[in-house]
Amino acid sequence: MANFYCKWCGIKHSSISTLTANFCSKNPEGKKHALYEGIEKTKYNCKFCGNSNSSMATLTANFCSKSPSKKHQPAL
Repeated sequence: MANFYCKWCGIKHSSISTLTANFCSKNPEGKKHALYEGIEKTKYNCKFCGNSNSSMATLTANFCSKSPSKKHQPAL
């Protein structure tokens, strides 16, 4: 079974429709979860600074001085 992640907060759901139907508190536009379109990985890297973490949720929870949203965002 595949897992689908939000690109803003890293939360995991088993279906895209469930993921994108719910509000995301970390979305800078104040909207719903947005699908991370990359593949599931053992390490996720920030596309702005290169910082990495084994958990997308942990990566996206932390501050990034180079990101426009001020949070790390996973690279595809």
